[in-house]
Formats: sequence, structure tokens, C-alpha cells
Amino acid sequence: MSGLTLAVPRGALFADTLDLLDGLGVDTVELRANPRKLLFDTSGGGLERIVTMRPSDVPTYVEHGAADLGITGKDTLLEAPEREVYELLDLGYGRCVMVLATEAGEDRTAEALRRLGVVRVATKYYKTAQAYFEATGRQAEIVEVKGSVELAPLTGMVEAIVDLTATGTTLRENNLVIREELFVSTARLIANPVAHKLKAAAIDDVLERLRAA
Repeated sequence: MSGLTLAVPRGALFADTLDLLDGLGVDTVELRANPRKLLFDTSGGGLERIVTMRPSDVPTYVEHGAADLGITGKDTLLEAPEREVYELLDLGYGRCVMVLATEAGEDRTAEALRRLGVVRVATKYYKTAQAYFEATGRQAEIVEVKGSVELAPLTGMVEAIVDLTATGTTLRENNLVIREELFVSTARLIANPVAHKLKAAAIDDVLERLRAA
């Protein structure tokens, strides 16, 4: 196969990713019309096939060679540091910020660290939160949750949360305020290391098209 397979994330990055592909000359009509279909044969933009999946699965499929290239958020890459993929390009869209937030008023994080030497933190991003507190020299008990993380401090289960926010609206609606910003997350283009060598010319061509777009 001379063309490339690209893993595309469903969800928040999907619409902007399809707009990007349009700019490369890829026909995205079928992708837009079939939300349940997962595999698409395509042409244009140096791509031969597109596969769609959850953003968190993109690094896995790229690492194992099921896709030569993938698009996913920086937050996903930092949460999966064990995945052996090359990060090629910051695509610039899907901007969000990973934050540490608590209830408004007195900073319960500082209070807990002062009083107990440890803070309880709820998050969907366990590895990210753990690495951040270790790097800043603070002890934290990380509680992994799958649903609405904003609920955790409101019920007293934790003092703080680590979460991704685009506008901060959900935080404000739940009387939470940002105390610290961990990093800015945007969409990134990643590559399978083997494909990066064996299909270097094709991947370089896609990179040039993306930079031009």
C-alpha cells in the first residue's frame, strides 16, 4: 500500500479534523454522513484510508501499526506516555487547558497540604495528575473518576480536581475556580515509528500539506 492510513478522533476534535482534511483535498462527505461507520476508503491529500475511533484509542492504533498516522489531543498523549509514537506536528486546533481547580473561596488544596501533608484529587487523567504532583513535590491521593469530575469536591470526597477545560463554563457553574494551569492541549499529528521510516516520503508530503494548510 503506497497510501497512508490515518486514525481520526471522534468527539470534540472531529469536526475541526474533517475541516482540516477538506483543506488537504480529502473528500469527507462520507465521514460526515456516517457516524457509526468506522473505516473509510479515501483518496486525495496523500491518504488511502481513514479510521475513526475514540481519541484515547488513537495512540494505541498508531503504535501497533493499524494506522500510519493519527490525530489526537496532547492531553491524550500525556496520559499515555508508554505509547511509542512520534509526535510530528502541533495542529493548533482544539485548544483546552488542563487545570487544577477547587471550590471557590479558601484554597482547600493548600489547606489540606498544610494540615495533613496530602491532598485528595479527583480526575479522569490519573497519570497526568500523578506526574504533576510528583513534579511539584506535593503528595496527592489521586482518585480516578469516569463521570462528572466536578461533583467530587462538591460532595467532600476530594479537595481538588484535575480536568481539561475549554471555556471554564462548567467549572464556574459548579462554583469551582482554577487554581493552577498544568499545560495547554491542542490537536497533534502522530506517526507510527516504523511507518515514519518506511513511508517517509509519503508522510513528509502530508506534513508539508498540513503546514501549508
